[in-house]
This record gives sequence, structure tokens and C-alpha cells, in this order.
Amino acid sequence: MDALVARCSARLQQQEKEIKSLTSEIDRLKNGDYLETTVNLEKLQEENLKLKYRLNILQKSLQAERNRPTKNMINIHSRLQEVFRCAIRAAYPDLESPPLVVTPSQQPKFGDYQCNSAMGISQMLKAKEQKVNPREIAQNITKHLPENEYIENVEIAGPGFINVHLRKDFVSERLSHLLVNGVHLPALGKNKKVVVDFSSPNIAKEMHVGHLRSTIIGESVARLFEFAGYDVLRLNHVGDWGTQFGMLIAHLQDKFPDYLTVSPPIGDLQAFYKESKKRFDSEEDFKKRAYQCVVLLQSKNPDIIKAWNLICDVSRAEFSKIYDALDISLIERGESFYQDRMPVVVKELEDKGFVQVDEGRKIMFVPGCSVPLTVVKSDGGYTYDTSDLAAIKQRLLEEKADMIIYVVDSGQAVHFQTVFAAAQMMGWYDPQVTRVTHAGFGVVLGEDKKKFKTRSGETVRLTDLLEEGMRRSMDKLKEKERDKVLTAEELRAAQSSVAYGCIKYSDLSHNRLNDYVFSFDKMLDDRGNTAAYLLYAFTRIRSIARLANVDEHTLQKAALETKISLEHEKEWRLGRCLLRFPEVLQKTLDDLFLHSLCDYIYELATTFTDFYDSCYCVEKDRQTGAVLKVNMWRLLLCEATATIMAKGFDILGIKPVQKM
Repeated sequence: MDALVARCSARLQQQEKEIKSLTSEIDRLKNGDYLETTVNLEKLQEENLKLKYRLNILQKSLQAERNRPTKNMINIHSRLQEVFRCAIRAAYPDLESPPLVVTPSQQPKFGDYQCNSAMGISQMLKAKEQKVNPREIAQNITKHLPENEYIENVEIAGPGFINVHLRKDFVSERLSHLLVNGVHLPALGKNKKVVVDFSSPNIAKEMHVGHLRSTIIGESVARLFEFAGYDVLRLNHVGDWGTQFGMLIAHLQDKFPDYLTVSPPIGDLQAFYKESKKRFDSEEDFKKRAYQCVVLLQSKNPDIIKAWNLICDVSRAEFSKIYDALDISLIERGESFYQDRMPVVVKELEDKGFVQVDEGRKIMFVPGCSVPLTVVKSDGGYTYDTSDLAAIKQRLLEEKADMIIYVVDSGQAVHFQTVFAAAQMMGWYDPQVTRVTHAGFGVVLGEDKKKFKTRSGETVRLTDLLEEGMRRSMDKLKEKERDKVLTAEELRAAQSSVAYGCIKYSDLSHNRLNDYVFSFDKMLDDRGNTAAYLLYAFTRIRSIARLANVDEHTLQKAALETKISLEHEKEWRLGRCLLRFPEVLQKTLDDLFLHSLCDYIYELATTFTDFYDSCYCVEKDRQTGAVLKVNMWRLLLCEATATIMAKGFDILGIKPVQKM
């Protein structure tokens, strides 16, 4: 619904501008010669009346839309922005696009939100030679605040900050709404398609720590957009074409000559790759045969295609083990998928006159980009540039994507900037309509602050990293004597939850643009902003109702009948924090920085701890441990916290357990 409200608001603003423009024109004509302007004036006045009528209809439909029952949580921040937009528009109708600055308050003593528009408006008026004190502007804005269900009162502080206090009954009602209906966002992405390109390992090579960030970040980005109602296509742009396949196929023919009838037992594809590379570098005859295999592969010779498929299948089986462990979902669409599209792209570039010949290569210069794209090599072969151009065209024109997100390391920033600019130059998309983004990220470092390597200096295999995480997770659980209270099945579930959850959260909780240090000791520490702490906190919250002998049915009934009291300061802080979830998700959808969501979940967990330490949810007999009293509204706050945390974990790809 918030998306529809936003669209209605935008149309309202546009129509108000048109009315203002027409009114100015009418005033101008009234001051002119009456005989010459009568016809024009009558037409303009008629048009103005029509616009005002449409504006009135829009305002009514907008109000009706807001009042319509919905299961969705509302974005309080965006609703307050709309309230203050109306107030500023009413207070200063002659200002063109005045600043709208509404932010959550950083300190409780300053209220729940702040509107900091007065200073910016003061500067705009000053430019018009109208000197007005920002504090007076703030007072004028507050006088024009429309009636709304959100704001209890406002205060003006300092040089014109407007401190906003939310209504307790509104927050209480929204919390009950959350408990009854669950966590739902408005269908922000209704009828919109998003392509997320992530992971992208190379066939015949093992996934290593360098693939970790793309895989984890990309999966969470996809989950976030799916939750917001978008149609998400998750693509794995694997390296499954090129010269290296010539040497692999030639080596396969030598080592397993009966590969066409008997499936070759390639156990270690990495070792197989190293053997073929060694021969390629040292045996001239083998190198010639490898190049011949490349030619046959490109011409789609059936026997060579079968060899190629066999090699790809071995790789896929290895990739799947990692994707299954990390609960990653992808559709493979490698470089081979775009082979037939690349000649078409090159011809289109040539037909439009964008291709130049440079020492036998065909290159394309893109305005604003220092490095040209090489679309055909001097030997007639295609490049990554050609493949990426074919891919973006296919995604835009065939998939009809409204948004494309490339989750690839920051080292590729210049390359993608050039590819995106080329696609715009070709007219494949308009950046004002279609969002094409490179969500770059830094590298994984070891604890020595250097690139993460094994002791022998080799790249860390991803499968080894995950196995080490599982081992350390079990050690940590046994250290806490969890093995003595959990069943074998519960212990295994807790082991994988902690191991994979910690690896994912450690990555996602850092600003993706920065390098980050990989440390099992830090990520498995159950103190501070770690998955270990959050997972333990979650299981404790989930256990509160269970230990009070309150079942799920009783909680559901209470959610319908019990008013959530927010009289205690800690109750109020927790309630407000819970309702900020939609605005945190909106920010993350806009900037693709998942650490904001991680910070929010950690803030929620610590806010809950403060609440739980100060507010008794369940009162027990100190001698017998018998439950004497259940403060149901507080138990409902526990349930709301667990519900929001669970959805946050789901977006991050973390699987909590009920017992740990």
C-alpha cells in the first residue's frame, strides 16, 4: 500500500504544480487587454477547474487507500515524510521543491523522529532576499501539520529542529496488527522483475574463498527483493567457455578415450585441470590439439560437446554441495548461453558505427570511460566484454528486467561502468527507467590483514572453510555443554545453524565496500554483534513463552484480545524499534547495504535485553519455580521481537533453531 500511496502523492504534487502554473497564467492574462485575452482566460479557468476537481478526487482516493485494511506493516518514516511534505507545502506554497528531511531521532530525549527541513528552507528564502529565522520556519511548519494518526505532539528545539513524538495508542495498535497478521511488506515490486547476477565460479575450478562474498551477498539481495514482492531471477554467470576447455577436452580424450560410452571417473577436477594446464604449457602437440578442440567446441561438434558437458557436470556436482550447505538457490546461465548472441551484438555495434579496428582488434570507445571495450580479439575470438554486452542486452530486452544487480567484486567497477554506459549508448535501456547496478564488495582478508590464504600460500578452498566452520561450531557447543541437553538431531541442527550463520553474518554485517578480516574466533564469539550472540538471543526469546507454559494458540488468542501496554520506558523503546523494520528494509532495497539490516537486528536484540531485564514477563515462585503470573502484553512483545528477528534472519539466509 505504501508504494501506491507514494505514487498518489507524486501525482498530487504534479497536479498542484500544474494548478499553480495555470493560476499564475490566469493572473497574468487578467492584467492584460481584456478583449484579446477573454478566450484564453476562459479556457485556462476551465482547465484549472478540471485540475482542481481531479486533485480533490486524488486526495480522497489517497485517504481511502490509507484507511483501507491491509495485512502489511506500514513504513512510519515514509508516512511522516508525507505529513511534513503536506505541512511544508501549505506553509510555503510558493517554494519550488523545498527540502524534506525527516529522520529517526538518535536520542530518546529528542523524541522518536525529527524534521530538519527548516534550515534548508531558510537558505531558499534567503536566496529570495527573505530573511526568516529557521525557528520561525519550524513553527510555521508545525502550524500547518495536517490531521494524522501518528503524531502525539511536536517540539521545536535548537535552531529549528522539529522533534516528533509518536502516539502510544498508534504504536500499540500497529504491534497488535503485526502479531495478528505477521510480517508483510507492501507489494513494492508488484509486476517488476529483478535479475541478480552472483556467485559466478569457473567450471573445472574449485570454488574458493574469493567466491564467498558474491555468493552470500547475492543470495541475501535476492531474498530481500523477493520479500518485497519482486519477481527475482537469480543467475549464476559461470565461466563455462573458452580456451581452457580445449585443453581439458584434449586431456580427457587422452586419459579416458572411451568417454563417449563410459562416464569418466574424474574424482578431483582441480587436479585434472592442473594436469591439463601443465601439458598445455609444456607439450606443443598437445597445445595444438587443445586449440583444435576449441574450434570444434565453438562449431558444436557432438563428441566435443559431450566431453564439455561431462566436465561441466563434474563441476556442477561440486558447486551443488556448497550451495546446498549454504541454502543458496541459483539458475546457471554461463558464458556458453550467450555464444550465439555475441555475433548479433557485434553486428549491431558495427551497424551503428561504434566499432573501431585497432591492430586487428575490434574495439568500442564509450564516452566518459577511459578504457575501450574489446568486442573481437585479433584472432577473431570474443572476450568477456562481448559476453557481458550480450548478457546485459538479453536481460534487458528478452527478460525485460526492471532492475539488474551485479554482485561482483569492486575490482570490476570500471569494467561494469563501461558496459553499463555502452548499453545506454546502444539505447538498450534508460537509467531513469531501469536500474542497473554494480553492487561491488571488498576482499576477504586473513587475520594478518593480507589476502586470505592457506599456510602454504594457496587460495582457501570454500569446502575446507565450511568444514572448518562446522568443526569449530561443534567445539563451541560442546564447550557450553549443549551436547548434554540437546538430542543428537538438535545438536546437529544447532551446529549447522551456528557454523553457516556465523560465516554469513560476519560477511553481511560489514559494509560490503570494505575488505573484512575472516576470523572464526570473532564470528563464533557469543558477545557483541555476531550471529552466535543473535542466534542464542533468539532461542532465549522463543523459550520464554514455552517455559511459562503458554502455547501458540494462547498467544494467538491474546494477540487479538490483549492491548499492548507501552507505559514503561523500556516497553516503549522496544515497541518503536520493532516498527522501524519496514523503513530499514526500504533503505536496504535502495542502497543494497545489508549491514544496515544486521545493525538493526543487533539493535533490536539489545533493546529487547534491556526490556527483559527491567520488565517482568513471567513472575515465578523463587522457591518452587512455579509460574505465579504472566504479563501477557509483555509476552506478546517477546513474540513480536522473535517474529521480526526470524524474518530478518530469513533475508540474511540464516536458519535459527528453537533450541540451542
